Amino acid sequence: MTEKALAVDAWEALFRAQVSVLRQLTAEFPTNEISFTEYDVLFNLSRADGRRLRIRDLIPHLLLSQPSVSRLIDRLAQRGLVEKLPDATDARGTIVALTPAGYELFKRVAVNHVESISRRVGGRLSPDELAELTALCRRLRD
Repeated sequence: MTEKALAVDAWEALFRAQVSVLRQLTAEFPTNEISFTEYDVLFNLSRADGRRLRIRDLIPHLLLSQPSVSRLIDRLAQRGLVEKLPDATDARGTIVALTPAGYELFKRVAVNHVESISRRVGGRLSPDELAELTALCRRLRD
Protein backbone atom coordinates (compact mmCIF):
# COMPACT_ATOMS: atom_id res chain seq x y z
CA MET A 1 0.00 0.00 0.00
CA THR A 2 1.19 3.51 -0.73
CA GLU A 3 1.65 6.08 2.01
CA LYS A 4 -1.36 8.01 0.68
CA ALA A 5 -3.54 4.90 0.70
CA LEU A 6 -2.44 4.11 4.26
CA ALA A 7 -3.28 7.66 5.33
CA VAL A 8 -6.73 7.41 3.72
CA ASP A 9 -7.39 4.03 5.38
CA ALA A 10 -6.29 5.42 8.75
CA TRP A 11 -8.51 8.48 8.30
CA GLU A 12 -11.52 6.33 7.36
CA ALA A 13 -11.00 4.06 10.36
CA LEU A 14 -10.62 7.04 12.72
CA PHE A 15 -13.61 8.86 11.25
CA ARG A 16 -15.91 5.81 11.34
CA ALA A 17 -14.85 4.95 14.89
CA GLN A 18 -15.50 8.53 16.01
CA VAL A 19 -18.96 8.56 14.41
CA SER A 20 -19.86 5.20 15.96
CA VAL A 21 -18.67 6.13 19.45
CA LEU A 22 -20.24 9.59 19.32
CA ARG A 23 -23.60 8.17 18.25
CA GLN A 24 -23.65 5.78 21.18
CA LEU A 25 -22.49 8.40 23.69
CA THR A 26 -25.07 10.85 22.37
CA ALA A 27 -27.83 8.24 22.68
CA GLU A 28 -26.89 7.64 26.32
CA PHE A 29 -26.42 11.31 27.17
CA PRO A 30 -28.93 12.79 29.67
CA THR A 31 -30.36 15.41 27.30
CA ASN A 32 -33.26 16.11 29.65
CA GLU A 33 -30.84 18.26 31.67
CA ILE A 34 -28.43 19.65 29.09
CA SER A 35 -27.52 19.15 25.45
CA PHE A 36 -24.30 17.49 24.35
CA THR A 37 -23.08 20.83 22.96
CA GLU A 38 -23.93 22.71 26.15
CA TYR A 39 -22.07 20.05 28.11
CA ASP A 40 -19.04 20.58 25.88
CA VAL A 41 -18.97 24.28 26.82
CA LEU A 42 -19.26 23.47 30.54
CA PHE A 43 -16.59 20.76 30.17
CA ASN A 44 -14.11 23.17 28.57
CA LEU A 45 -14.82 25.87 31.15
CA SER A 46 -14.44 23.37 34.00
CA ARG A 47 -10.91 22.56 32.80
CA ALA A 48 -9.86 26.18 32.30
CA ASP A 49 -7.89 28.15 34.84
CA GLY A 50 -10.39 29.75 37.21
CA ARG A 51 -13.19 27.99 35.25
CA ARG A 52 -13.30 30.89 32.84
CA LEU A 53 -12.18 31.59 29.27
CA ARG A 54 -12.38 34.37 26.77
CA ILE A 55 -14.97 33.50 24.14
CA ARG A 56 -12.30 33.61 21.43
CA ASP A 57 -10.24 31.05 23.41
CA LEU A 58 -13.25 28.78 23.90
CA ILE A 59 -14.30 28.69 20.23
CA PRO A 60 -11.37 26.52 18.97
CA HIS A 61 -12.37 23.78 21.43
CA LEU A 62 -15.93 23.54 20.10
CA LEU A 63 -17.38 22.26 16.85
CA LEU A 64 -19.50 25.38 16.33
CA SER A 65 -19.13 28.63 14.45
CA GLN A 66 -18.51 31.85 16.39
CA PRO A 67 -22.11 33.11 16.02
CA SER A 68 -23.45 29.74 17.20
CA VAL A 69 -21.12 29.79 20.22
CA SER A 70 -22.29 33.28 21.12
CA ARG A 71 -25.96 32.23 21.00
CA LEU A 72 -25.20 29.10 23.01
CA ILE A 73 -23.36 31.15 25.66
CA ASP A 74 -26.34 33.52 25.85
CA ARG A 75 -28.71 30.58 26.47
CA LEU A 76 -26.42 29.15 29.14
CA ALA A 77 -26.18 32.58 30.79
CA GLN A 78 -29.99 32.91 30.81
CA ARG A 79 -30.15 29.58 32.65
CA GLY A 80 -27.56 30.78 35.18
CA LEU A 81 -24.98 28.15 34.18
CA VAL A 82 -22.38 30.66 32.98
CA GLU A 83 -21.90 34.36 33.30
CA LYS A 84 -20.52 36.78 30.74
CA LEU A 85 -17.99 39.23 32.10
CA PRO A 86 -16.11 42.09 30.48
CA ASP A 87 -12.46 41.37 29.75
CA ALA A 88 -10.39 43.80 31.80
CA THR A 89 -7.48 43.43 29.35
CA ASP A 90 -9.52 43.98 26.16
CA ALA A 91 -12.66 46.11 26.08
CA ARG A 92 -13.86 44.23 22.98
CA GLY A 93 -13.50 40.83 24.62
CA THR A 94 -15.88 38.84 26.77
CA ILE A 95 -15.00 36.27 29.39
CA VAL A 96 -17.31 33.34 30.03
CA ALA A 97 -17.22 32.01 33.58
CA LEU A 98 -18.76 28.81 34.87
CA THR A 99 -21.16 29.58 37.74
CA PRO A 100 -21.45 27.33 40.78
CA ALA A 101 -24.81 26.08 39.41
CA GLY A 102 -23.17 25.37 36.04
CA TYR A 103 -20.33 23.49 37.70
CA GLU A 104 -22.73 21.39 39.78
CA LEU A 105 -24.75 20.50 36.67
CA PHE A 106 -21.55 19.65 34.81
CA LYS A 107 -20.36 17.34 37.61
CA ARG A 108 -23.74 15.59 37.89
CA VAL A 109 -23.97 14.94 34.14
CA ALA A 110 -20.27 14.06 33.89
CA VAL A 111 -20.69 11.09 36.22
CA ASN A 112 -23.06 9.37 33.77
CA HIS A 113 -21.13 10.51 30.71
CA VAL A 114 -17.86 9.16 32.09
CA GLU A 115 -19.53 5.80 32.69
CA SER A 116 -20.68 5.71 29.05
CA ILE A 117 -17.20 6.63 27.82
CA SER A 118 -15.64 4.03 30.08
CA ARG A 119 -17.92 1.28 28.72
CA ARG A 120 -17.65 2.29 25.06
CA VAL A 121 -13.97 3.20 24.86
CA GLY A 122 -12.32 1.79 27.99
CA GLY A 123 -14.17 -1.48 27.68
CA ARG A 124 -12.79 -2.11 24.21
CA LEU A 125 -9.14 -1.15 24.63
CA SER A 126 -6.41 -2.12 27.09
CA PRO A 127 -4.76 0.56 29.24
CA ASP A 128 -1.71 0.50 26.94
CA GLU A 129 -3.92 0.87 23.85
CA LEU A 130 -5.79 3.77 25.47
CA ALA A 131 -2.50 5.52 26.22
CA GLU A 132 -1.33 4.95 22.64
CA LEU A 133 -4.64 6.19 21.22
CA THR A 134 -4.43 9.31 23.37
CA ALA A 135 -0.86 10.02 22.24
CA LEU A 136 -1.69 9.47 18.57
CA CYS A 137 -4.78 11.70 18.70
CA ARG A 138 -2.82 14.48 20.44
CA ARG A 139 -0.17 14.27 17.71
CA LEU A 140 -2.86 14.62 15.05
CA ARG A 141 -4.34 17.65 16.82
CA ASP A 142 -1.00 19.47 17.16
